[in-house]
Amino acid sequence: MADLLLTNGTVVTMNDDRELIDDGAVVIEGREIVDVGSTDRIEAEYTATDRIDASDHAILPGFISTHVHVSGILLRGLGNYRNLYDWLLNVKRPGTSAMDAEDHAIAAALYSAEALSTGLTTFVENATGSGGSYDASLLEGKFNVYDAAGVRNIYAAAFADKPPSREFVESARDIAMREPEVDHVLPDETVADTQEALDTVESLIERYHGTAEGRQSVWPAPYLATIVTPEGLAGAYALAEKYDVMTTTHTAEDAYNEGSRRVSSVEYLRNAGYLGERALLGHCVQVDEADIRALAVTDTNVAHNTLANCALGSGIAPVPTMVNYGVTVAMGTDNVPNSDSVNMFKDMEFAAHLHKGHNRDAGAITAEKVLEMSTIDAARAIGREDDLGSLEAGKLADLMLVDLDRLTLTPRTYLPAALVYQTTGREVDTVVCNGEIVYDEGRVPGLDGLYDDLQSTAAEASAAVIERAGLGSQRDRTWTSINE
Repeated sequence: MADLLLTNGTVVTMNDDRELIDDGAVVIEGREIVDVGSTDRIEAEYTATDRIDASDHAILPGFISTHVHVSGILLRGLGNYRNLYDWLLNVKRPGTSAMDAEDHAIAAALYSAEALSTGLTTFVENATGSGGSYDASLLEGKFNVYDAAGVRNIYAAAFADKPPSREFVESARDIAMREPEVDHVLPDETVADTQEALDTVESLIERYHGTAEGRQSVWPAPYLATIVTPEGLAGAYALAEKYDVMTTTHTAEDAYNEGSRRVSSVEYLRNAGYLGERALLGHCVQVDEADIRALAVTDTNVAHNTLANCALGSGIAPVPTMVNYGVTVAMGTDNVPNSDSVNMFKDMEFAAHLHKGHNRDAGAITAEKVLEMSTIDAARAIGREDDLGSLEAGKLADLMLVDLDRLTLTPRTYLPAALVYQTTGREVDTVVCNGEIVYDEGRVPGLDGLYDDLQSTAAEASAAVIERAGLGSQRDRTWTSINE
């Protein structure tokens, strides 16, 4: 007998044939999908302990966001018109540095709840760079929340082992001085010894990787090429190989940083031995065709953070060119204060329109490709194509139900396009992760016992963090039609 049977839905399999099964069904036993097919056949062959009638619903694989920052959700709404380094130095670093372990746990709960409510079951969390040390209570609190919520989290443990250049630091200080009331944390204050940083990451892998019934993973994450040595980069890739995981880093996000380099960030990473099938590069906005060829020939993966890159004025990654070269590009939702939500549907629609307009080519990217970038391509980009990203027998049971009986989805002439262009995320009413129902009609059952009122708790924590970090004037800013 199966544990859970979903019937009468339209199954968007994302398998090799990209099969759409009308009146389809999915069978789940334990953590895995054991069969997918027509409802008639599945009902004739299986009985189940629990059943879900998915009539008038699409059944999709759970979304995978390949680049996120969780704790910044408590800073949502701050710095909406700042460029990258202005925002990092005057908002992000001060704000997250003012957070204690309980604040991080509350942020993790809020993030998990919002992610699950929009069908996002897996995310790669790029931890804020903190040298080679970490607060054990902070991680325990966050990981306990992720476990309770039932999400699949990849914790990319960040480190920096090289001081930034004098010119970079001076520029950073100039930017920081614009907000004298802010409690600043400058880049040169978070540098660690290379071996100490690698040892810390390895200890985290050994302690946490594979916990929470396999839903918790840990990767090494050199924070940024500018502030990581070749030895640190090579060491991170070696750890990924040793523990059969991936590694990720921020790459070529901003024109200022990239323009000040003697070689491109991609070339620097390649020379350090960091590029390859285990590497996932966040952003890749400021890359040229030579960089893209290097990504393609090394089978290096890219996380595309379209909303955040545009919100910060950083630019637009050449995704259609990368895809045409054969680079695996996946969607990332990045920082909540930049995109203002944890909603892959929102990011997918924006990306699908953005690249058409930017390239003046309505065929530059399709709805189908963007949907792939959020599911099966994302699974490939995080090294999990064998067990995530599609609805097929033998894969882990991560999926969502999208209610199609909505005005905004009437009519829907072609389901993949409707999912990208007509769906807002509010249509998701059920989410399954690892075979368990983790979101059901507005509730995340696993979080019920942690916070009586998560929204009020998060709002209070956010207000306190903003005050401690000296960000009150940014919260209370006046109406601005044109930024000075």
